[in-house]
Amino acid sequence: MAQENYTKYAILGLLTTECKTGYDIKQMIDRSLTYFWKISYGQIYPTLKKLVEDELATVTTTTQQGKPDKKEYQITEEGKQLLQQWLHESIAQLPIEKNELLLKLFFSRHQKTDTVIFQVEQYKVMQKEKWDALLAIEESIRGCNSPDLDYWLMTIDYGKHVTTACIEWCERTLAQLHEKKEEV
Repeated sequence: MAQENYTKYAILGLLTTECKTGYDIKQMIDRSLTYFWKISYGQIYPTLKKLVEDELATVTTTTQQGKPDKKEYQITEEGKQLLQQWLHESIAQLPIEKNELLLKLFFSRHQKTDTVIFQVEQYKVMQKEKWDALLAIEESIRGCNSPDLDYWLMTIDYGKHVTTACIEWCERTLAQLHEKKEEV
């Protein structure tokens, strides 16, 4: 069974916010969604084009002096209905996380413990950087006067909990690895 592409729903949802251009959408993704939903810049414009073709969005083109034409998108009533329908559907399955560190760790009997320790330490640093980024996002949006604010904060809270769990896992794993190294 083919897996559904949820990018169209993400972009339809973003069109219900202040995001009206592909650039606005990319900025919002980079500031918020990227921590739990990856959408590449190369997916945005083809998806917007398809949404317009499917009459789920409209586009208005404005000529700009000395710049490329500006395309602003609006979600249509049909687009709102589709988004609403999708929002009401149950979650089909738990997401499968692809994690390079865990893949390497799974096969780590084939490398030196010092290498594994280094990799877990790097991962812990990246998780701490993610934590700092989540705090910065949280601080920046707390001043927003958006009807979406409570829901945005809930997604940040989820990210903070997952990141905290990852950092704690790193600390426990590093302790185990250091014990293993001492045994050798």
